[in-house]
Amino acid sequence: MLKKYFSLLLLVFIVASCGSNRPKANLSADERLAYAMKIFEKGDFLDARKEFRVIVLNYPGHQIVDKAQFHLAECHFKMKEYILAIAEYQKLIRMLPNSEYVDDAQYKIGLSNFELSPKYSLDQNYTTRAIEELQKFTEDYPDSDYKEKAIKLMLQCREKLAKKDYKNAELYRRIGDYDAAVVYYEGVLTDYYDTKFAEDAQYWVAECLRRDHEYAKAISEFEKYLEKYPDGQKRQSVKSLLKKAKAEKKIVEEREARKTELTG
Repeated sequence: MLKKYFSLLLLVFIVASCGSNRPKANLSADERLAYAMKIFEKGDFLDARKEFRVIVLNYPGHQIVDKAQFHLAECHFKMKEYILAIAEYQKLIRMLPNSEYVDDAQYKIGLSNFELSPKYSLDQNYTTRAIEELQKFTEDYPDSDYKEKAIKLMLQCREKLAKKDYKNAELYRRIGDYDAAVVYYEGVLTDYYDTKFAEDAQYWVAECLRRDHEYAKAISEFEKYLEKYPDGQKRQSVKSLLKKAKAEKKIVEEREARKTELTG
């Protein structure tokens, strides 16, 4: 008797589960979307993804398709499947360009690339893509509520790229390859002038040139530092090194003058 009772409970549970988790076949498109959204809002992104995909495939041309397509991409994003999310957001933009979700999709493409961006020492392809996609977003949708967030994300990406070049410069500087170090420091100044690495890069451009006996260039770069960063943290050190570079330049010039006199 007890065994039959438990069997009956199990059957009731299975029937109830099937009824609660699967929409009936006769649901309308709107009802099916409402069902999918309910699953999505509960955080069951795996099942929601399946439902949104069914809607996209079964109701082409219906007014609900763009919402289903966007939330299909959102399911991948929520599950941190960023590459798949990007593909689905791109599909929405490509196939439904007039959708109200297009601007959000473009932002999420940039954000997905940002999430895929690795630490600075690794390949920065996704970081570069994130900047490109977010830049496109801010240009195409300047009034979006996401604009400020997009700008902050782009700055974080630029900081990462600047750090990569700056660390490369430091590596060359420490082994005494000042020419290569200057190339990377100047890259920071040219491409990432608005990052926190720019001030130190300007300092080290000048100091590497001084150490490499390029005194005239070093003097110019030290003076440039004082002009660009009058309240910079290294201004006292720069003033001291500038004075030293001028003195070293004078010594070299006097030595060359004596050589000229002797050979003349």
